[in-house]
Amino acid sequence: MTSAPIVDAHLHLWDLDRSGYSWITPELGPLHTTITADRARGELSAAGVDQAVLVQAEDSVADTEFMLEVAAKHDWVAGVVGWVQLDDPAVAEAQLDRFAADPAFVGVRHLVHDDPRDDFLALPAVRTSLGMLADRGLPYDVPNAWPRHLVATGDLAGALPELTVVVDHLGKPPHGRPEFAEWRQVLAGVAGRPNTVAKVSGLQVPGVPFTAAVLRPAWEAALELFGPDRLIWGSDWPMTLLTDGYAATWEVLSELLAEQTPDERRKILAGTASRVYRLGSMSTTQQTEAPC
Repeated sequence: MTSAPIVDAHLHLWDLDRSGYSWITPELGPLHTTITADRARGELSAAGVDQAVLVQAEDSVADTEFMLEVAAKHDWVAGVVGWVQLDDPAVAEAQLDRFAADPAFVGVRHLVHDDPRDDFLALPAVRTSLGMLADRGLPYDVPNAWPRHLVATGDLAGALPELTVVVDHLGKPPHGRPEFAEWRQVLAGVAGRPNTVAKVSGLQVPGVPFTAAVLRPAWEAALELFGPDRLIWGSDWPMTLLTDGYAATWEVLSELLAEQTPDERRKILAGTASRVYRLGSMSTTQQTEAPC
């Protein structure tokens, strides 16, 4: 096959000397270290992945600044999904004015699953700030939405139809558990909003084998509910160091993608991410057939 550009639309870096990253504790073993751009590039190259979108790992200005600095030095970084203080619209506007001046800044995320406020996505201040994102054409990523925030994600998308809402990690499907059917039903409600897209990323569950067979029910649900036009692939590396690593994650995805048409593969591996995050250097018109 002729190789096409591939974008890993969900990759993390962090520098423990730059910020606290309070969730990265010694108990997390291989994650409790600075994750460098050079190390990430090695993983991407080994898998044949061309570019990556860096995604925030901390609700801080320091983390966003760090990622933008990396993007300025490494052309394999296609964009940065950073953080702004959404619950204070005045602060959010100033931060957006500053960060959005950098062409690498392509989206915003807040670690809503770590926020103690169950109603974070419905807060009037947050909705006002997210309206600013919509006005600027910036998408909003929602991480780990199931079970606490997935319904609210659909409500948000309905309330702000001009905002593109990205459901990270398919909302964290509970593979093989009784609540899987409920997850799928709620995700269907989110997918019913035309301004939503979903990332096939971060699907590892501790203690559950990471195989194509295990992922297939969630994968098929995602294809049915969103379609390739609204699906984005991301590795979620280095979180995968807790399971099988980058290569194994890519191999499982490749096995599932092999069942799709070349055009569908192009969309999932680069086209949808390029459109949603406005990654100019990775336009879909440049792409030929993606490997599987």
